[in-house]
Amino acid sequence: MNAPLPWLAPTRESPVDAQVLVPGSKSLTNRALVLAALADGPSVITRPLGSRDTQLMAAALGALGAGVEKDGMTWRVTPIDRTRTGSTAVDCGLAGTVMRFVPALAALGSSEVTFDGDPHARRRPMGQTIATLRDLGVRVDDGDRGSLPFVVHGTGVVAGGPLVVDASASSQFVSALLLAAPAFTQGLDLRHRGAALPSLPHVEMTVTELRRRGVEIDDSSPDRWVVSPGPVRALDVEIEPDLSNAGVFVAAAVATGGSMRVRGWPEQTQQAGDAWRELVVAFGGTAERDGADMVFRGGPSISGVDLDLHDVGELTPVVAALAALADGPSRLRGVAHLRGHETDRLAALATELNRLGGDVTETDDGLEIRPRPLHGEIFETYDDHRMAHAAVVLALKVPELFVENVSTTVKTYPNFAPVWERLVA
Repeated sequence: MNAPLPWLAPTRESPVDAQVLVPGSKSLTNRALVLAALADGPSVITRPLGSRDTQLMAAALGALGAGVEKDGMTWRVTPIDRTRTGSTAVDCGLAGTVMRFVPALAALGSSEVTFDGDPHARRRPMGQTIATLRDLGVRVDDGDRGSLPFVVHGTGVVAGGPLVVDASASSQFVSALLLAAPAFTQGLDLRHRGAALPSLPHVEMTVTELRRRGVEIDDSSPDRWVVSPGPVRALDVEIEPDLSNAGVFVAAAVATGGSMRVRGWPEQTQQAGDAWRELVVAFGGTAERDGADMVFRGGPSISGVDLDLHDVGELTPVVAALAALADGPSRLRGVAHLRGHETDRLAALATELNRLGGDVTETDDGLEIRPRPLHGEIFETYDDHRMAHAAVVLALKVPELFVENVSTTVKTYPNFAPVWERLVA
């Protein structure tokens, strides 16, 4: 089958003035699915994100014995049957939450579960996940690769107790263990030892979601989480809009000196994308709440920035695109862990921006971006949805920019390209 032709992303000569309601949060949807699969009864999830990553999660939980019945914007989840035996397989695709959250659940069952995914997924670091499962007494066969594919042999029981991990490569290692911990017979006393934990808002989101379901968890000491064993209460939830996906629309306002109203922006949230309220100001724009919405406006020009994005690394590609359009140099710091995401995002951003005529240098933990006149070209996405988001923001001011495989955005945003085209073209 031939690959689709690169997509000519729309250019904008006037300020954008639009509004958008983005789909539900991927991070919250997948956490809600996992906790519903471990709960003490059925749960209903309203306004879940129906993207590739969440469909993969639903299918993975189904392979373990959970039930996920989908009726439009309502999904009903029945818990995993942990007594099921035999063998099954989980397709992780390129979803980090599936490849890191689900193996611990598989260990709680009684089946032999094979995990595999897309070609790019086989290059993502999984050694920490595999080593941690073994530290918990779980048998895992990976052919000494430290990556997909691997097989988890569930025994129906995981003791838990004290455990030390180095999660400096991804906060998902911590979230994965916390989500499964209430089902461990001794709970879990988890400590992180290593460089500063990245993407901390995602861990805080996990803790909040556990507490909402009655799980006792003590996180009063830095880099330590003590989870008591016990039931996970079934809970009906409505999923917040995905604020990281909202970022590409917010960036359209900044790039064009226009405005973007994002509907239904939560007043309180642990989503990393909430940082756009501060990022827009750093770039010279404004962010104001109007009722249930946030209204973002770009300034007369885009200011260069010096930003530590350690806690919100997933926003880096779109932030880098705006920095490349700014009127002064920028430095993005604290995101060395992005080298282990869907692709090496730092290398990919430097390569693609420089291909357009930019001047970008990788540092130990980020990027230095010196704005230059950019020209049209094919922008490679590396099967990474955030790279596609960066590309369409650049295209607003760079004519004849073609996005390779824009359909990779279905990972977290179905129909992104036509929605983007309708709003900005």
